[in-house]
Amino acid sequence: MSKPIIEVAGVSKHYVLEHESRHDNLRDTLQHSARKLWRKVRWGTDFEKEEFWALRDVSFDINQGEVVGIIGRNGAGKSTLLKVLSRITEPTKGRIALRGRVASLLEVGTGFHPELSGRENIFLNGSILGMSRVEIRRKFDEIVAFAEVERFLDTPVKRYSSGMYVRLAFSVAAHLDPEILIVDEVLAVGDAQFQKKCLGKMQDVSRNEGRTVLFVSHNMGVVANLCSRAILLESGRVKDVGPVSQVVTAYVQSGAERLGETKWAADDATAGNSKMRLHEARIVSEGVVASDVRIDREVTVEYDFSVLGQSANATTSIHLFDKQGVWVLCSGPAKSEVLQPGRYRHSVTFPANFLNDGLYTLSIILITDVSNIQVLKTEAISFCVNETGIGREEYGGVMNGCVRPLLLWNAAAVSDLPKV
Repeated sequence: MSKPIIEVAGVSKHYVLEHESRHDNLRDTLQHSARKLWRKVRWGTDFEKEEFWALRDVSFDINQGEVVGIIGRNGAGKSTLLKVLSRITEPTKGRIALRGRVASLLEVGTGFHPELSGRENIFLNGSILGMSRVEIRRKFDEIVAFAEVERFLDTPVKRYSSGMYVRLAFSVAAHLDPEILIVDEVLAVGDAQFQKKCLGKMQDVSRNEGRTVLFVSHNMGVVANLCSRAILLESGRVKDVGPVSQVVTAYVQSGAERLGETKWAADDATAGNSKMRLHEARIVSEGVVASDVRIDREVTVEYDFSVLGQSANATTSIHLFDKQGVWVLCSGPAKSEVLQPGRYRHSVTFPANFLNDGLYTLSIILITDVSNIQVLKTEAISFCVNETGIGREEYGGVMNGCVRPLLLWNAAAVSDLPKV
């Protein structure tokens, strides 16, 4: 039996964080002088030291041709694990065996030299992967066509937009024949059509070319459709490994604390950039903020955001997922608007007797110029639709499906129906 293409055994990654102590009065300053002196002697610095384990005793095997999702909440250790697997950083403890060439797409800016053109970076990346110039030339036209950057091929990549950068970086990683392809949430940058194209390419290289794909995403519907297995990380440890449906369900249910309202700090980098920023979001039912709503009541989602810097052709959308990560729906205003700098509120209402009972999470996206995603806030808020018995009558079993509308039914004996 062949060995796994990736073996991870007892891997841990340790960091030492430095914090500068600040005190506002003389008493506190004197009180901590002795501690600062001890730190100076012990560590060679006045800063406080904090130990942080990004990964703790992580172990798993992945076979050739598998597409494996790595999931977990922010800070769970997903990106650190991918950096360790990509040899960007060394583990503090443990052993990793990679039996094949690795191509990684972890974040915008990784792997490309900003002063070189797109053309030059294609050849540079191919050389890093151990490919000859002849091999790279054979794939060159495919790479450029997939990335859709023909006009800018001889422009330094430092002048590329984030979407152009990711398109070329993904195309290089996917086409230059690596045995192992590692992709982080970076595909959230750029337009939705190209994201779909990338997901199709990952399926293709796995099914038809036998390559192994490690994929990190907060979109559980994509993970469930793309991957056969999943690894759930929590606080740097492996909480679950197994079939994707099993692990996704465990992940969503582990976050079952329902957030009927969420507010983001002004300096939260995940909630905004220089163009748009998400401030707060809430679930409203029967006129009040709620994390639990009745199935027979309307549910309103509302959120506040800002347009920053200058006016923009802007819009927003919401994406709703059920407790198993199934993508129930997405919705947004029919048309974008030119919005002046300022704060705005969008809201949308689900009718009563529409959603099935159960837990739902909701992602919010802020967009400019139709398809440029500025902010993607996954799991922004969550809520639970509670059963009331509406529409059940005598049936007490599970009502399957994401939606459960009260539809108009007619029942009649055939003999009573008019002849056609």
